[in-house]
Amino acid sequence: MVTVLQRVSTASVSVDGEVVGSIGKGLLILIGVHKDDGEANAGFLAAKCADLRIFPDDTGKMNLSVKDIDGEALVISQFTLLGDCSKGRRPNFTAAAPPEKGRQLYQYFVEKLKERVRKVETGVFGADMKVSLLNDGPVTVVVEG
Repeated sequence: MVTVLQRVSTASVSVDGEVVGSIGKGLLILIGVHKDDGEANAGFLAAKCADLRIFPDDTGKMNLSVKDIDGEALVISQFTLLGDCSKGRRPNFTAAAPPEKGRQLYQYFVEKLKERVRKVETGVFGADMKVSLLNDGPVTVVVEG
C-alpha cells in the first residue's frame, strides 16, 4: 500500500462537477492498494498517517500530527500510485489490487482513519475525480506499508 500525504490549507474533490468531499486544514491522502495488501497494511497506514508529525508547532518545527492540530483528512483512491515505470514509456499496473479488493481495503483504511481523525472525507472509488488543493508548505511525503 502506498500513500502520498500532502499538508493542505484546503482540499476538495469533485465528480461530474459536484463536490463530493472537502476539508479545511489537514491532509490530502492519495492511496494506492497493492495486490498483496491486507487489512494489516491498511490499519498500519491509517495510524501512521494520523500520527505523522508534519505540522508546525509554535516554533515552526514539524512536530505536530493532524490529530494534534484537530485537522481533517480527504482520502482519494489512486491505483496509479502502483504504476511501474521501470520499462518502456507506459506504466504497468499489474501490482495494483483488483477493483473489489482495492475498494474493500480503501474503505477499511478510511474507517480506521476515522477512529483517529475528527473529520474524514472521501472521493468516489473508481470514479473520474477532479481534486483541488492548496498545498501548505509545500509539504508532501510518501508513506508505504
